Amino acid sequence: MNDTVDILLDMLKKDSSDCQALETNGCSLTQKKNMIRSLMNVRMPKTVPEDLLRCQDTYLQNELAAKGTVTLSDIPSLKAQYNSLFPHAERLSLWQGDITRLKVGAIVNAANSQMLGCFVPCHRCIDNAIHSAAGIQLREECSHIMKNRRMRYGREYEEPVGTATLTKAYNLPCKYVIHTVGPIVYGNLNDSLRQDLRNCYKSVLQCCLENEIPSVAFCCISTGEFHFPNDEAAKIALETVTDFLDTHNDSFERIIFNVFKDSDREIYCNIIG
Repeated sequence: MNDTVDILLDMLKKDSSDCQALETNGCSLTQKKNMIRSLMNVRMPKTVPEDLLRCQDTYLQNELAAKGTVTLSDIPSLKAQYNSLFPHAERLSLWQGDITRLKVGAIVNAANSQMLGCFVPCHRCIDNAIHSAAGIQLREECSHIMKNRRMRYGREYEEPVGTATLTKAYNLPCKYVIHTVGPIVYGNLNDSLRQDLRNCYKSVLQCCLENEIPSVAFCCISTGEFHFPNDEAAKIALETVTDFLDTHNDSFERIIFNVFKDSDREIYCNIIG
């Protein structure tokens, strides 16, 4: 494993004209892994050398094996876990942990309007985590999608709030990633922002229907960096998903609400009773 880390780090340094002089001698394994992630984060979309891609994929698959995957059978439904009477409790789950471990149909990425992932090295946002675990191929695919949309809609095109874009998952254990741009709350919350967040959930679920994806894991869209109040976001998420299931219940095996913080888990638990 250490050899793969050193080889990949050297390849990523050579791939970047700005980072070739980066000093790695004497660095710990953890420091080297953070450097790898940082170099992946700042890498602009461009052709990926095949040897770099192979080495990166080996490294990321080793990382995934070390942290372990979580399958749908490992995640109980609200009905099984809490004996919940919440609507569609047999189709819904609440799971706390790293969304990049989930081996489900799709996971949801809270993207920004540029749709290229987070360029801040080792940033703690979900966008950074998903792109870092998927590999640099994900940014390449997103870049290709955005170039096509700019050819169609104009050079200044940015992805609107509330849409859903499907990509492959590459080194993630899920099959797909669905990217949605959530609303940013700059001041007071209003009905327009609430509707924007509802549209994110609706668009993702509609994308699942159209692509026959039976299981999907939602992150807490627009909370954190986008400042949507966590309790209000959870209410909207649960209401929108259950309303959608009223019509499309048979199309989904499971819809998972993925939380990372204890505070978010408590919010969801209080709502579902």
